[in-house]
Amino acid sequence: MSHANRSESLAVFIPGWVGDAVMATPALMALRAAHPGWRMVGVGKPGPMAVLDGLDLFDGQVVCAGKGWDKGTLQIADQVRPWKIRKAVLLSNSFRTALSAWLGGCKERVGLAMHGRSPLLTKRLTPTLDDEGKRAVHPALLEYNRIAVASGAEEPGKRLRLATRPADDAAASQVWGLLGFGDRPVVVLNPGAAFGQAKFWPRAHFVELAGRLADQGFGVLVLCGPAEAQLAQAIASDADNPQVQALAHPRGPDLSLGLSKACVKRACLLVTTDSGPRHFAQAFDVPVVTLFGPTHIGWTETWHPRAIHLQKQVDCGPCQQRVCPRGHHRCMNELTVEEVQRACQTILGIHGGHALPMARSAG
Repeated sequence: MSHANRSESLAVFIPGWVGDAVMATPALMALRAAHPGWRMVGVGKPGPMAVLDGLDLFDGQVVCAGKGWDKGTLQIADQVRPWKIRKAVLLSNSFRTALSAWLGGCKERVGLAMHGRSPLLTKRLTPTLDDEGKRAVHPALLEYNRIAVASGAEEPGKRLRLATRPADDAAASQVWGLLGFGDRPVVVLNPGAAFGQAKFWPRAHFVELAGRLADQGFGVLVLCGPAEAQLAQAIASDADNPQVQALAHPRGPDLSLGLSKACVKRACLLVTTDSGPRHFAQAFDVPVVTLFGPTHIGWTETWHPRAIHLQKQVDCGPCQQRVCPRGHHRCMNELTVEEVQRACQTILGIHGGHALPMARSAG
């Protein structure tokens, strides 16, 4: 988009996690529609900004990977200031984003009043509270929508949006050809979770599930970014089946969020931990089975009609901890391969393990 001849500027501070950025897309679309003629600037970390690539939401971007006051907060403020921002919408709840908006000269600053940042906001929203006055387990999508409405947008709704670039789709086609999937329906497995070890389903479980799906006639692609490449390759190697392949391949395209989006887009099913790619499925109307452990489903509920959530009820959870505080990791370890396979069959309408769904096109 060109921002020439636009008199006012709107800055939107994007949430810090990839999945949260996807959940914020209804609010982002509504904010864009509510400010015709304004320049809209996206402010955020590289991952969340990259996952929004292709939507053409922003006239400009401020992307900062730095941490701390000098390389993070002050750097963002310095990059925001030249845009002469009239209104800053803070979808990120941190103190530092509010401080960056204030130091960056944003005249209006709208966001949730939390983490001691109320004095830095010109319009404060109270987070959704429970009956005891504590912050409720409440879908982030709805909170982002509240902030958007308070910033002048119409009710955004719940439809998540993502887009792929032609280069992303071409890279996914290269992967399909390289790994020999052909026209076979492909299930994508996503074993990673940036939040922490507590979200991981055992590697051996993913190996067994991959083998069972391959035996049913599916191609199985183990999704990964650079940080999960070794895990994905180990799962594919342990499965020892030519129809189970890792996205990380020495002759394949570079790993990226764009490639991951394009792979999920053309899958017939995604099986994933509670991590960012889970929300790619809804944005592209792909069925998804999500394996929850230490996290409350309520924080990230998006009402995808083609989703099944699996979670073991344990006396110590959901604990919201990055590493199991008791060391047994029961919430994930006790989720069986049989339960996950049954959910896959249910969501795809398979009866008896024989019928295969139609392969999805790349479009």
